[in-house]
Amino acid sequence: MKALILFSSRDGQTREIAARIAQTLTPQQVCDVLDLTAIKHLEWDQYDRVLIGASIRYGHFHPALMKFVTQYQAQLQQRVSGFFSVNLTARKADKCTPETNAYTRKFLAESPWQPDCCAVFAGALRYPRYRWFDRIMIQLIMRMTGGETDTSKEVEYTDWNKVAVFAADFARLPSKSS
Repeated sequence: MKALILFSSRDGQTREIAARIAQTLTPQQVCDVLDLTAIKHLEWDQYDRVLIGASIRYGHFHPALMKFVTQYQAQLQQRVSGFFSVNLTARKADKCTPETNAYTRKFLAESPWQPDCCAVFAGALRYPRYRWFDRIMIQLIMRMTGGETDTSKEVEYTDWNKVAVFAADFARLPSKSS
């Protein structure tokens, strides 16, 4: 059986985290890594575990996330499943867990799917790659929250050790019987 890792990424950091988790799992588990927003059809029978990662932009996950977990709630609950969110708020020590991150708490409260494990990772700030409007808006948000405001910089806040620990924890979850 294989693991399915789905991601919804705005600027690529969530995709990179999903790929790193797949690399971590690979010796023990074959993984398919797919863009959740591009899924048309899944062969659920080939997967015994599913991990979904999604990023936040302007306080919201991509709408495809809730649509997907609502549509496939039964398939997700039948398998070992996990969720991770990626956002810049998580760069702060008091907002980097599922219990303390408002976006993740809200998603889990509203979601019909309840994953077996969950994590929150800080994303990356990529000012030079953003369109003008996004650069200005993100700079304003960062100014209000005490973050980096130099628009010439790229800052990666992701704690890759935390990602590796989460991947190992996900791999150790016992399989569910069909």
